[in-house]
Amino acid sequence: MNEKKLEYNEVKKESILEWLLRQKKGIFHFPLELAICLLSVTLSIYHLYVAYAGSLEAHAFRSTHLAFVLVLCFLLNPLGRKKWTDPKNAWFSLDLLLVGLTIAIQVYTLWDLDAFIFRRGDLTQMDIYAGTAMIILLMEATRRAVGWAMMFIALFFLAQTAFSDKLFWIFYGPPSSWFTMVDYLFMRENGMYSIPIMVMATYIFLFILFGAILVRSGAGRFFINVALALTGSKVGGPAKASVLSSCLMASVSGSAVANVVTTGSFTIPLMKRIGYRPYFAGAVEACASSGGQIMPPVMGAAAFVIAEFLNVPYLKVALAGLFPALIYFFSIFVMVHFEARKRNLATVSKAELPNLKYEIKRGGHLFLAIIVIVVLMMVGYTPMLAAFWAIMSILILSSLRKETRMTPTDMLSAFEEGARLAVSVSVACAAAGIIIGCVFVSGIGLKFTNVIVSLAGGNLWIALFLTMGSSMILGMGLTTTAVYITLAALVIPALIKMGVVPIAAHLFAFYFGLVSAITPPVALASFAAAGIAGSNPMQTGWCSLRLGIAKYMLPFVFVFAPGLLFVGTWDQIIMAIVGGFAGIYALTATTEGWIIAKIDWPLRILLALCAFLFFTPGLNMSISGLAIQLPYWLTHLLAWSILGIVYFIHKSKHRNILIEEARI
Repeated sequence: MNEKKLEYNEVKKESILEWLLRQKKGIFHFPLELAICLLSVTLSIYHLYVAYAGSLEAHAFRSTHLAFVLVLCFLLNPLGRKKWTDPKNAWFSLDLLLVGLTIAIQVYTLWDLDAFIFRRGDLTQMDIYAGTAMIILLMEATRRAVGWAMMFIALFFLAQTAFSDKLFWIFYGPPSSWFTMVDYLFMRENGMYSIPIMVMATYIFLFILFGAILVRSGAGRFFINVALALTGSKVGGPAKASVLSSCLMASVSGSAVANVVTTGSFTIPLMKRIGYRPYFAGAVEACASSGGQIMPPVMGAAAFVIAEFLNVPYLKVALAGLFPALIYFFSIFVMVHFEARKRNLATVSKAELPNLKYEIKRGGHLFLAIIVIVVLMMVGYTPMLAAFWAIMSILILSSLRKETRMTPTDMLSAFEEGARLAVSVSVACAAAGIIIGCVFVSGIGLKFTNVIVSLAGGNLWIALFLTMGSSMILGMGLTTTAVYITLAALVIPALIKMGVVPIAAHLFAFYFGLVSAITPPVALASFAAAGIAGSNPMQTGWCSLRLGIAKYMLPFVFVFAPGLLFVGTWDQIIMAIVGGFAGIYALTATTEGWIIAKIDWPLRILLALCAFLFFTPGLNMSISGLAIQLPYWLTHLLAWSILGIVYFIHKSKHRNILIEEARI
């Protein structure tokens, strides 16, 4: 009798458009929902048009994007209601007022754009009113979409720039007039319209849209079922499938929590079924999902910002991030294997798993869209144009098979979802632009850099730990992109000044801005996974911290061994990559207390030393680490060889007895 297959069939989240279409009253009876739907779809189409036709004038393009986003933010995050779907209250008129004010300011900006640009440095009273109102609108949108923490940080830098003569320490300095601040933050392509919002409008939005369309086409089902088919029958198979599928899914979606909710609802119960403890199953999913943001080709939003700050092609950042990401997922993969061996967990029979050939036949063509992005960027296309053609390719590829074919409603729903997903990221980028603009106007950035260098006393390790602490603290209240941008203005220059390779300094801050997703007390990905696993949230968080140890170690490794980021000669690159994999293997064995069999603390301490030696640049260090491990491996190799010989002799004798019995 055939057993039921453990295939993942994703339940698609209903879009606003789909909800409207199934209402018997008709769509025009729901003007708010219809407005949100139309604005979202229009924003996506607007960005596709710009990607194909070419960028508009910088200020017009960026301000239009931000105006769309602010309007959507006020409608999707209303005052006095938990969700925009709740019944309207007395505050709704204020929401409409903010929407109207946003539109009015944008019309004022674009009405005579040449004259608007010409007035820079010589603002009229109306310019100051419009700029002040726009800054207030952005702060309110930040509070609603990102949170109080980001809003307070932005307000602090605004206040520091305006009243620096009344402050102390590094915050003291000559104050800036409100005229100067509005001119810099609102009238120019600085402040809210600077690099962060430019990257968001130019690149990130299209990749978010690409991810939304890809998921709508059924790619989630394909990724998870293929991962199950490849690893499901192995030791700890469901956990390994979780690692692999989350790696694929999160690298496209860029959201750790969203990926936990999407794939975790299937993989976590499956891990629990074969014997993984609930908190461990949740931690595996949280770590794998949060790792998607460091996995090329997409790497989450901040990677594009890194490329702009470094003034290098995005592909170079993606290439630099490739092996650290692979090492990170390798470490989780090894840990779940060790855990399964330690607990002697059951395996899933092949009869219960999806058929690999069938899954590839059903959805393998969808993966070509990701290949399109990589190939186009390799041959010289801009990320904007590469994302555009990738979106076009997924729309065409999905139509090739009935199982993945999208209806017009599906396509428009994907456009709507992509725009709504981009709202919080866009608002965070604009608010981060305010911070950067204030840092530049007040000059606090240079002071902060000098303070980091002086506190470290010239010691790079101290500077790195200060940066790590800043990143993790900011990461508790801000998005990854906002954390990185803030540190890029304040802290990263100090690391570069102390001799760190620029791309290593930027990725160092980027990595530690991510770890808050799995680091208690604010481990959002871990807490989301705990909800699905039915485990204690803090216990899941602490387990996530242990399983994700590579994410805490790798930034220090590539600072001192930049070959891991493809910086240096080929022998340095190869040694760094080999040392990275070997070192992380030794480190995971140390934390798990297992390799081939259980290992005690003396050997675990030796393995920790081996990890340090492998991570340290230089052939001699790697040889030393290998020499320490060699006796252990030789002993076990000898033991397994003896067991193999005994088993072979036993089987031979048994076979000879059967032959003799057959003859008789």
